[in-house]
Amino acid sequence: MHTTTANQSETVLAPREVERLITGKATSDGAGVKLTRVLTHDLQHRLDPFLMLDAFGTDNPQDYIGGFPDHPHRGFETVTYMIAGRMRHRDSAGNEGLLQNGSVQWMTAGRGVIHSELPEQEDGRMEGFQLWLNLPAAEKMRAPWYRDIRNEEIPEYASDDGVTVRVIAGESHGVAGAVQRETTLPLYLDLHFDAAAEFAQALPVSFNAFVYVYRGNLRIGETDIPQQRMAILRNQPNSDGVVLQGMEGTRALLIAGLPLNEPIVQYGPFVMNTEQQIFQAVEDFRAGRF
Repeated sequence: MHTTTANQSETVLAPREVERLITGKATSDGAGVKLTRVLTHDLQHRLDPFLMLDAFGTDNPQDYIGGFPDHPHRGFETVTYMIAGRMRHRDSAGNEGLLQNGSVQWMTAGRGVIHSELPEQEDGRMEGFQLWLNLPAAEKMRAPWYRDIRNEEIPEYASDDGVTVRVIAGESHGVAGAVQRETTLPLYLDLHFDAAAEFAQALPVSFNAFVYVYRGNLRIGETDIPQQRMAILRNQPNSDGVVLQGMEGTRALLIAGLPLNEPIVQYGPFVMNTEQQIFQAVEDFRAGRF
């Protein structure tokens, strides 16, 4: 991957503080894949438009070998980011792709899709994240969409202080990410601290935002954020961004977006605005209309 230099700097004068730290909940999904649910159901309104963040990482094949066999989705987008390992995606819209080190799979379920994600390895490490991004009411029944984004297709830049920034979505320091969304305007950055350094990112005051540390530790203001913790950033009037201080080897996700401020009604893999829409989703799935 070719790493460029940021073409503009971002000055943060009124940085956000940490509202609270979250410890994820160990669980399993699919055919017994062990993972940590970092953004849980009770945080959906607080972190709107984001519905869920799962982190998975293990060297034990028994924790991931079953993968995620065929299952449906409606009403939102899934963003799967692989750090290590190989997973094969297939879906009912005829899409197929291989997720591997450093790549992203961005899928818009829209009105309905059935897909599977199955390991293409029997040993070694499997590590990555899956983020659920809500769709606005007007787009929940849109046609499904899918894109594989290879490792080398994700824009990267190096900050002056020695932070490598992978821009999966949104824009950072003048570098446009691999994906843009008009309504929720998601920002999705993977930050690699190559040395002890400070990184500033501008954020609109209206955005909800959080940071997840998956290597080392970070400091935001007066708060230390240890590995495998999520920091919800406080929504402060007049704030203009966030400043993160990391050590050599620290790696973290910075995720932010514009809330939809719409009702959220979830039943498993369906996320709509009303219970009636959920009943319809279940009926459509059972009738084979996905």
